Amino acid sequence: MNIKNLAMWAIIVVLTVGLYNMFKNPQINATKNNSIIFSEFLSEVDNGRVVEVQIQGNNIQGILANGEKFKTYSPNDPNLIEKLTEKGVNISASPIEEKMPSLLGVLLSWFPMLLLIAVWIFFMRQMQGGKGGAMGFGRSKAKMMNQLKGKVTFNDVAGVEEAKEEVEEVVEFLKDPKKFSRLGGKIPRGCLLVGPPGTGKTLLARAIAGEAGVPFFTISGSDFVEMFVGVGASRVRDMFEQGKKHSPCIIFIDEIDAVGRSRGAGLGGGNDEREQTLNQLLVEMDGFDTNEGVIIIAATNRPDVLDPALLRPGRFDRQVVVSNPDIIGREKILKVHVKKINMSPDVNLRTVARGTPGFSGADLANLVNEAALLAARKNKRIVTYQEFEDAKDKVMMGAERRSMVMTEDEKKLTAYHEGGHALVSYNMLPHYDPIHKATIIPRGRALGMVMNLPERDKHGYSIKYLKARLAVCFGGRVAEELIFGKDNITTGAGGGNGSDINQATQLARAMVTKYGMSEEMGPVEYGENQEEVFLGRSVTQTQSVSEAVAQKIDKEIRKLVDEGYNQAKTILTTKIDDLHKIAKALLTYETLTGDEIEDIINKNKYPENKQDIAKDDDNKDSALGSIGLKPKIVH
Repeated sequence: MNIKNLAMWAIIVVLTVGLYNMFKNPQINATKNNSIIFSEFLSEVDNGRVVEVQIQGNNIQGILANGEKFKTYSPNDPNLIEKLTEKGVNISASPIEEKMPSLLGVLLSWFPMLLLIAVWIFFMRQMQGGKGGAMGFGRSKAKMMNQLKGKVTFNDVAGVEEAKEEVEEVVEFLKDPKKFSRLGGKIPRGCLLVGPPGTGKTLLARAIAGEAGVPFFTISGSDFVEMFVGVGASRVRDMFEQGKKHSPCIIFIDEIDAVGRSRGAGLGGGNDEREQTLNQLLVEMDGFDTNEGVIIIAATNRPDVLDPALLRPGRFDRQVVVSNPDIIGREKILKVHVKKINMSPDVNLRTVARGTPGFSGADLANLVNEAALLAARKNKRIVTYQEFEDAKDKVMMGAERRSMVMTEDEKKLTAYHEGGHALVSYNMLPHYDPIHKATIIPRGRALGMVMNLPERDKHGYSIKYLKARLAVCFGGRVAEELIFGKDNITTGAGGGNGSDINQATQLARAMVTKYGMSEEMGPVEYGENQEEVFLGRSVTQTQSVSEAVAQKIDKEIRKLVDEGYNQAKTILTTKIDDLHKIAKALLTYETLTGDEIEDIINKNKYPENKQDIAKDDDNKDSALGSIGLKPKIVH
């Protein structure tokens, strides 16, 4: 309960007390001055000055000879009536009236019930967010966007040109419907934005709101379904009623997969709350009662779990894919975000875009922000290219752990481990990505890493590339084995998700069971269905393999892994001198670029103008991480 509610209740209590004092026996104050004591009353009777009395129980009211009124209280005097009769006083009597209960008494008697009602109202308001009062469960929580506050236009959206063209057409429909209707075209009923997280689906919807010039309602998919039965369906109805009142308008439902998952999972019966809400949404979008002028725009990154009835034309007439941007799109996105910072002229955004393959719009926005924060930390007035490089490292792998205490033996082992990765990677060219950086600076959970940066965005991988990847994964383990012996192999290549062995195993399994890259197993998918039933898939929809086939799969996986291991061992055995060179350079400089590694291998040329990074705390180079198409990392 906030301060506003407390003040309201305090005012109610004060008014209640005031009203009680006002209405409590109003005649008391009027007759207070006419009250006399009983002995004085008896004296007046004896003197014959009392003309008339009215007796009601023990209360006596009367009139004196001079016309004055009086009031008194008498004890149980049995001789009083006789005395008054002797003096010729007119006597009138009346029974005692039952007193009406006072306001305070009523309040005290009803206090427990009133307290219970107040507590119930309070909790109902808390569960419902206070919207519509305690009984406003079925009211829609859709909020109308303020077009003047934080307005976003299509100029603020970059890198998704095809998706922007699709939604621009919706805006054109709203601005000039006759342009399309004269040819028989109808305004689309719904538009579904599909894409990975961070690609700008919600931003695109905000741009539509800023450009359309029509009422724009926004609501989350999770706002429909709550603890009360029928609330979701009621809110859907109320939302469309609001839309009809403001037609033409746009309703944006973010994360629609929360309410639009496939029906018929076989659990919870066929009448659960989420299905009711979905059914009502289906009817409102395309049922008997058509909602002309109400356009639904929804966003999700889980289109595979949506109900087919929701995706058909007439409900969502078009599905717009908002994918990760390419190099041109990344450059445009960077240009939008760098408008908010003071950037140095030496920063080439095309270079930054080339070095960030697989980055989404949110990743790039975070990159620019981190670069600005790093520059501010160094008390710089502008953001230079070095801050962008450092920001890439920090965004991908976390902050450097230079304070981590490592012995000389641990540093030497890490240098040979990362040197093994780097040497194998270099010898895998041109089938593998060129080396961008190699470092032995602890960053994140890794003691060191080698980063390979693709020359361009890749959308598919060959068998040669994947086998080269397997060999690179084992470069570190093999280097440890050759230099320090099998008995001194460390846990550096293992350790769970993201480790060298884990990456190699998962890649080999995918090659056999998903990509059909095994001659023995053929082009057949053997992967088990890992989807949970609550996602809307049938319980009976499973795939399994026999024990014999499972043994063959394991054998093929082991064959690919061994092939990669042996290939790495052959390279490092024949080029052991290059391994010593790279390890020595890593121990000296801690971080080497791809060009520097190439000079060391081919020309035996070490960096001349490069300071010893181990002694220079200001120059912090490091490697990037690996997410999707992003640079490949081996630890």
